[in-house]
Amino acid sequence: MRISDSPLNQAQHKPADARKMEMKSTPATINVDGTFKGTLYGKVKAERSWGRPRGSPDNASVNTRILPMPTPRCARPSVVVSLVCLIAASLASAAAQSPAGRTYFPARGEWRKQDPAAVAVDKVRLDEAIAFAIAHENPDTKDLAVAIPNQFRSEAPYNTLIGPTQPRTAANGLIIRRGSVIAEWGETGRADMTFSVTKTFLSTVVGLAFDRGQIRNVTDRVALYMPKDVDLFGAAHNAPITWEHLLRQTSDWSGTLWGKPDWADRPPRDQTPAQWERRELREPGTLYKYNDTRINVLALAALYVLKRPLPEILDEAIMTPIGASSDWHWEAYDNAWVEIDGRRMKSVTGGGHFGGGMFINAYDMARFGYLFLQNGEWDGRQLISRKWIEMAKSPGPANSAYGFCNWFLNNPTKTADGTLGPLTFPSAPRTSVTFQGNGVNVIYLDWENDLLMVVRWIDTNRNLDQFIGKVLGAIKR
Repeated sequence: MRISDSPLNQAQHKPADARKMEMKSTPATINVDGTFKGTLYGKVKAERSWGRPRGSPDNASVNTRILPMPTPRCARPSVVVSLVCLIAASLASAAAQSPAGRTYFPARGEWRKQDPAAVAVDKVRLDEAIAFAIAHENPDTKDLAVAIPNQFRSEAPYNTLIGPTQPRTAANGLIIRRGSVIAEWGETGRADMTFSVTKTFLSTVVGLAFDRGQIRNVTDRVALYMPKDVDLFGAAHNAPITWEHLLRQTSDWSGTLWGKPDWADRPPRDQTPAQWERRELREPGTLYKYNDTRINVLALAALYVLKRPLPEILDEAIMTPIGASSDWHWEAYDNAWVEIDGRRMKSVTGGGHFGGGMFINAYDMARFGYLFLQNGEWDGRQLISRKWIEMAKSPGPANSAYGFCNWFLNNPTKTADGTLGPLTFPSAPRTSVTFQGNGVNVIYLDWENDLLMVVRWIDTNRNLDQFIGKVLGAIKR
């Protein structure tokens, strides 16, 4: 493996200028207890800037023109005419929810907006949920170049950043039910770090390699796919590692990649660095251990299989077909250069633990989540196979609450004494899935309620669960 040091000279995927768009329904600003202005949607018309290039002001304004919505009138107050009006209104509502009976897929630069009541959601209770999310924003500094090393200070001296960061914006998010955006809050057009949500983008690219036959079986040893001069899996301990082990974070890969040893990532707090290095080796597949160095091994192994930068693959196969903006960019570490078939390229990271990872806005996160809410299909095209999705959301033998990275399942996990512990999100259905990242940043998928949510910069999973419960409680049964 040929790896050379070089400064990061540019993003893997550069943002383009913001584009003006006209939406079919507009945000109507709602005051909630005088504490904030959330955004719920009525039948109004607006012009807004879709997305925003990096470096533009955090307080960039959205110009909104609210137009009156004509109220249907019945010719005379008779029972028959009233019934006709009621039927017409019901048909119009049904058509808005699912035109021609087909699943709605938003075109690039737009997303259908509806009043919460149109999809059986109580506005007042939804307001309360959004107010709760904003009140429980992560209180840490928004300067992530300071926040990240401080959060992982127990890893010192190995907690230094080697990839890009940027100051984050405030709490923001989206709520989408039955395909329609029914609420948003905060700066949803800002492309921010998403930390380990990046792992779900990474596993999706690995899924593309699987669907194309470039990875024949996830139970294959990864070493069999590596070039002869690549020694990622040359050691006896690493040789048995399979794609599935890496995807489920049970590989126990041992070594150093991009200057970060596996044992320095989330080490035992009661040990010294000298003890970390002498950690006990575990048989691959037997122990779940969240570890960014090993995830970066997966990213590099996938790069050797696909032989092209992973952001290019993701863009062509997923992000462009789902209509994502040009604002997202997937960053590598400064020193993460390799040469494959004579081409020098970056190997991206699977998170932001040491900087880098996916920088993306809430709307593009929502599109990515909506693809999986529709089981990998987008407007008649199967972009990622159902088979891959079923594997990704199947519980692992070492952790029943984790599928492939970063599919968090709402299952209980075993405690030290072998009993089952509590659910991470007791308020959510057991069938729900979350793509989670530090911050907390999350994409919430709920097939039972046809519900998708993007929640950014909430402080804890416990409060995220309360938020989920409040939103679900707003759905009229």
